[in-house]
Amino acid sequence: MRVWELRRAFELDALEAGDRPAPEPCRGEVVLKMRAASLNYRDTLVVHGAYGPRNTLPLIPVSDGVGEVVAVGDGVTRAAVGDRVCPMFFQSWLGGPPSQAKFAASLGGPLDGVLCEFMRVAEDGIAKVPAHLSDAEAACLPCAALTAWRAVIGQGRVRPGDVVVVQGTGGVALFAVQFAKLAGARVIVLSSTDEKLARARDLGADETINYRSTPGWDMAVKDLTGGEGCDHLVELGGADTLERSIRATRIGGTISLIGVLSGAAAAIALPLIVMRHLRLQGITVGSRDDFEAMARAIDRHQLRPIVDRVFAFGQVPAAFAAFEAERPFGKLSIRIG
Repeated sequence: MRVWELRRAFELDALEAGDRPAPEPCRGEVVLKMRAASLNYRDTLVVHGAYGPRNTLPLIPVSDGVGEVVAVGDGVTRAAVGDRVCPMFFQSWLGGPPSQAKFAASLGGPLDGVLCEFMRVAEDGIAKVPAHLSDAEAACLPCAALTAWRAVIGQGRVRPGDVVVVQGTGGVALFAVQFAKLAGARVIVLSSTDEKLARARDLGADETINYRSTPGWDMAVKDLTGGEGCDHLVELGGADTLERSIRATRIGGTISLIGVLSGAAAAIALPLIVMRHLRLQGITVGSRDDFEAMARAIDRHQLRPIVDRVFAFGQVPAAFAAFEAERPFGKLSIRIG
């Protein structure tokens, strides 16, 4: 079968097409014919060797994908041939709170990822996807969508009438916008271009702020909320944005910390958090139970992920280059099947 893998080094130029034997299922396992994949910021870090000290070569990168079950091993009950499923980002986190053991087995590093024509996984490590989604859309769910779901719904507990601020218009950000609107929230989106902000309003954003033309966007959020600040902020920027996020959030509010796009080390005056009674929570994807709850909501509301572009399987390096250079609106997907 065809694969894309890192063989000789962790760098984009070392991502090469190759061949591996097609897998056969063992007891309790299924084989998926992969149909599509999608890229996350984490995938670029893995390829460049900047994520995961336990990652070793050779490695098939990319965590998010969707496939069709084409073979099942003995004892399999959760899936049948013909089912369309996503392999879970965390193969061992089936439910309950996270733990070190549940975080140990993640796709796209240290485990091989989804850039392959066929993939063998444990039946416990898959979940069915809503039928109305295309393959390119369904491939966006395991990491990007689930991270946003837990930030807004699972851990965030956003309620009708809450004010939610979302940073950016990438994959996780737009899922956060969609889930917050499903919850009945008022949503404020930050982005660097008026064009992207207009598209965010078409998606349901109630107000938008261009953080380049309005560098004091935390005060703009305060102005939009009568001086109180937002109830919940989805923090994707990292080091350069966290202090403003703290100032933009109301006393007793919540910040879901997801991304480190502007850096991983921030110098923050701790009294800003303590005296404002803020809840600062880190979000790292979610469990299979979380995924299945999210999938039910997506199906019930016929929500559709926002896919910016779809690349062919032979264009994987170009897809990575575009992701790093273009800051897409939504997700970049790769057609495998």
